Amino acid sequence: MSELSKSQMFIGGEWLPPAGQDYFESFNPYTGKPWTLIARGDAEDADRAVEAAYQAFHNPHWRNLTATARGHLLRRLGDLIAEHAEPLARTEVRDNGKLFAEMHLQLRYTPQWYYYYGGLADKIEGSVLPIDKPDTFTFTQYEPLGVCVAIVPWNSPLFLTGFKIAPALAAGNTVVIKPSEYTSASALEFVKLVEKAGFPKGVVNVVTGYGKEVGEALITHPKVAKVAFTGGSVSGRHVYSRAAESLKKVSLELGGKSPNIVFDDANLDNAVKGAISGIFAATGQTCIAGSRLLVQESIHDQFVEKLVGFAKTAQMGDPMSEETQVGPITTWPQYEKVLGYLDVARGEGVNCVLGGTKAERAECGEGWFVEPTIYTGVNNQMRIAQEEVFGPVLSVIPFKDEEEAISIGNDVVFGLAAGIWTENIRRALHVSKALQAGTVWVNMYRALSYMAPFGGYKQSGLGRENGQDAIREYLQTKSVWISTSEEVPNPFVMR
Repeated sequence: MSELSKSQMFIGGEWLPPAGQDYFESFNPYTGKPWTLIARGDAEDADRAVEAAYQAFHNPHWRNLTATARGHLLRRLGDLIAEHAEPLARTEVRDNGKLFAEMHLQLRYTPQWYYYYGGLADKIEGSVLPIDKPDTFTFTQYEPLGVCVAIVPWNSPLFLTGFKIAPALAAGNTVVIKPSEYTSASALEFVKLVEKAGFPKGVVNVVTGYGKEVGEALITHPKVAKVAFTGGSVSGRHVYSRAAESLKKVSLELGGKSPNIVFDDANLDNAVKGAISGIFAATGQTCIAGSRLLVQESIHDQFVEKLVGFAKTAQMGDPMSEETQVGPITTWPQYEKVLGYLDVARGEGVNCVLGGTKAERAECGEGWFVEPTIYTGVNNQMRIAQEEVFGPVLSVIPFKDEEEAISIGNDVVFGLAAGIWTENIRRALHVSKALQAGTVWVNMYRALSYMAPFGGYKQSGLGRENGQDAIREYLQTKSVWISTSEEVPNPFVMR
């Protein structure tokens, strides 16, 4: 095997080796083999990156840049991402094993985040307050926080990076990106475009490595003002607790166990497609996966038959192939975790009507594949129904009526997303209002936009990404009071 290429980190506008001169292998999930070496950062590298971002935040080249000029830089970056969407997508496929068709679509769509927030940058407006004090002029203004750390997961690296850094930069902050150790390569390619777009040095930095070695140092760094994290709930709680020690602002987009609810008046063919999209697209490796399929009892057997028939046609194999519909699991630990949940399901006595094993098809080669799996006979108290699997594993749960569907849908610690399939508009409105989820889709599933706020209820997270809500997550409010009185009143009495 030829010698693997080595990456560097991007800190303060320079490409630097890790302080410890150590590297680790990044694996291609389809081949099960390493394809590149990633710099293994540590606390020293984290400090260098934060310091560079801190200096850039206070540097007039960024600090005094008008909001309109910031917007121009973001739009230029969006253009560059659009121009390089295909090679960026190919890098992501090698790193995370997801379908090229999906990664390419994401990368073609990602520029919209930079266009949207580029346009919003100079529309952050304070207001004059009709204050209740005489001879006083009072107004509010919004200011950036400072250094923001973006910790990005491995399932959709650059797409989810855009969720964080586009509003952060539009608001005038500087950022340090910490990509997943499993999928760091695309972030390093992306930051070359940031440099080419003309952002001042240090405004955007990328430091790579493991969570305990570099992520922890970023979260606890005294010069970091905010941490934006996407990942699992256990890691999210740890990030939240460590960041709280220094009262940092935090936004968390965490796990889900989303209910995808099919009523007996639904268009069943469309609902089958929605169920498939909800769990087998992206190989189930998405926080919004509709991993609990709630089906009304009166159509349960008919619907499951249609569902299994459709799912059996899914093509597995090389994620770069246009014919492939289900790719490998991205990481070896996640592969073992998913297989472990298959054992859990068997132990709980569910009925496996499809899959239930690792994939050993010839077209899967040596990759980390799991057969698309559907379980029936599931009740909502089972572990397979309560815990996030993050793989192509679907639990089908029957329900009697609307109220039971709502009860089952909400009976979980998560609240990220939900789906409803019905032709009844009254039902659609009633159930969508009653479900405890940050996003509810009706007669569709797995759709996101830069315009629509996205985030979770309960243990699915804090704060919102996307839409105008997101930029507020990266701003702080200042009230300014100006006295127009000719003399100062009694100084011992509060005005």
